[in-house]
Amino acid sequence: MFVQLPSRRRGGPPWATLFVVAACVVVFLWLTTLPPDQRSATILRWGTVPATLLDAQAPWLQQLLELRAARLVTAIFIHADWLHLTGNLLFLIVFGVPAERVLGSLRFFVLFVAGGTLANLFGAWMMPGTSAPIIGSSGAVSAVVGAYLGLFPRARLGLVLPLGMFLEFVRVPAMLLIGFWAALQLLFTYVGPAFGAVAWWTHVTGFLIGIVLALLARPAIARRLRQ
Repeated sequence: MFVQLPSRRRGGPPWATLFVVAACVVVFLWLTTLPPDQRSATILRWGTVPATLLDAQAPWLQQLLELRAARLVTAIFIHADWLHLTGNLLFLIVFGVPAERVLGSLRFFVLFVAGGTLANLFGAWMMPGTSAPIIGSSGAVSAVVGAYLGLFPRARLGLVLPLGMFLEFVRVPAMLLIGFWAALQLLFTYVGPAFGAVAWWTHVTGFLIGIVLALLARPAIARRLRQ
């Protein structure tokens, strides 16, 4: 279990994180009110469908009118079930709040959307003939996790671990835990089909994008903090 993480800057509320959480929850609740057939059709329409997105034979006007490229973004806010939703939002809150306090809300929101969009695009490129939609904020959240590692490479994560009949609080280097998580994502890109229909490549891509964007932002953040 994760507990409080260190943050190097205390500011106002993490508006971008709160907005993303609210948007994902609202979209999920709205989808649950739809009949099953309509819900499936909505997910198929606004999720990232590789076979549709990368259909080179479709006329450009048709692609524009159907907002095919926009589905790379809308797919980020669609989740299949409660487990899918809560897992992503838990990681978003744990790693997103301290990252947003350093990056600023606008830069953090751009990181989240850009990371998720590029991750979905790469996932679609890796599965070009797939008709099942890629949905969920896993790629975007992975970008946030990568950004956290880039911003706080020496941070330690507080964990509560069950040891026998007791719970023990320990602090573990963030690089160790996140590195283990990243290694699992990379492993699942090869054995993922045995674990269900998950676009593991979106996780890996988002994670790498997050690290790169955080490293690029570090000089600007340092200048702002000095001021």
